[in-house]
Amino acid sequence: MLTRLPSLEIKEKAEKIYQAGDYPSAAMAFAEASDSYANDGDVLMSAEMKNNQSVALLRNKQAQDALDAARGTDEIFIEAGDKRRQGMALANQASALEALKRFTEAIDYYARAGEALEKAGEIDLRVEVMQLLSALYLRRLKLMDAIITLQSGLAAVREPTPKQRFMKMLLFIRL
Repeated sequence: MLTRLPSLEIKEKAEKIYQAGDYPSAAMAFAEASDSYANDGDVLMSAEMKNNQSVALLRNKQAQDALDAARGTDEIFIEAGDKRRQGMALANQASALEALKRFTEAIDYYARAGEALEKAGEIDLRVEVMQLLSALYLRRLKLMDAIITLQSGLAAVREPTPKQRFMKMLLFIRL
């Protein structure tokens, strides 16, 4: 009789593979971890592993597969009241949508991710998402939207890095 590895071991193996830069193998390992957690009845960890799989797939330039892996995981986190992981799931989907050049949808997902992360009190993660959204606005030649988004992301930072202080100084000058 074959024994199944515990979910935590599968997850840790997947993380090591990811850290080694073997993204195709990491994606498969995260899928296995997701299935294992689902079999254990841990829906939240299963969804988190799907998001990790999505990141690995995106790093391997498989944007559609990345989107498919993360699709719907934000709903699982909403039901659990986990705003942090909801925001991360939305951001993962936004990144995949952006890679697929589905910019309007990506903007919506990044904005929703920022809102969820703000509600979760995840200031640093929200700043990262707002920077991604701002960069997307810039590529779409929406300068004012880019500035407002970046200002919004940086406004809540209590202890900014030197780079963030410089950006705040530039962005909060009256235009």
